[in-house]
Amino acid sequence: MAITAAMVKELREATGAGMMDAKKALTETDGDFEAASDWLRTKGLAKAAKKSGRTAAEGLVAVAVNGGTGVAIEVNSETDFVAKNGEFQTMVKDIANAALGVADVEALKAATIGGKAVETLITDKIATIGENMGLRRMAKIEAEQVVTYIHNSAADGMGKIGVLVGLTGGDEAFGKQVAMHIAAANPAALGEADLDAAIVEKERQIQIDIARESGKPEAVIEKMIEGRMKKFIAESTLLGQAFVINPDLTVEAAAKEAGAVVTGFIRLEVGEGIEKKEEDFAAEVAKAAKG
Repeated sequence: MAITAAMVKELREATGAGMMDAKKALTETDGDFEAASDWLRTKGLAKAAKKSGRTAAEGLVAVAVNGGTGVAIEVNSETDFVAKNGEFQTMVKDIANAALGVADVEALKAATIGGKAVETLITDKIATIGENMGLRRMAKIEAEQVVTYIHNSAADGMGKIGVLVGLTGGDEAFGKQVAMHIAAANPAALGEADLDAAIVEKERQIQIDIARESGKPEAVIEKMIEGRMKKFIAESTLLGQAFVINPDLTVEAAAKEAGAVVTGFIRLEVGEGIEKKEEDFAAEVAKAAKG
């Protein structure tokens, strides 16, 4: 029987199994949906379905560099305990290295490690470790020199915050200082031209409203807004921020002194933007006791 993409999709949605596993199950059972579901269960691959709805906001960010190319990835788990698991860390490291050869996160999910797709590899780990996991994102940078920094390191090249800095000129020591600055200051963009125009405009409108509340003349208000927006842009951009190593200099000025130009950066933090569900542990225990 011919196995269609629609059949694979239906089985994946019902079981939470990976695409290749779902296809193999249907092939092994000649397209019988129920038999394929049972096949996945016997292989431990359908266990992921029960866990797929649980929030995975912990995990690790990992970085990898090859020449002038650097990548950062985030792989999530439900608990910090799993992030300390050697099996999980090995998987994350392998995925980071695989990311060097692909363009985006979707391509990374389909990339193979030891003959197995990354997406399937993660599904297998969900079944064996017993927690929901997911490859959330990746980011890539290319530069003359790429320097990395990991904050709250859990193992070599991975931790809670991963930073990559692209440099032209300068040295690794300076690059590391800039990377540490990025980890601490969390700039929104490299320079003014890279800031999201919508964010800048929203801030401008807020400052206009605040300034007009003062009741001062329009000419004074305009100067107030100009000064406040200049400060906002400086504080939001890496090049405009006061350098944490020497606050008397901006990062851009410090780079110039070091004979370097910062050409780009990536900063990934575990769980950034994920809404974490607050669990009432006592209530959970009481509920389990009643069940």
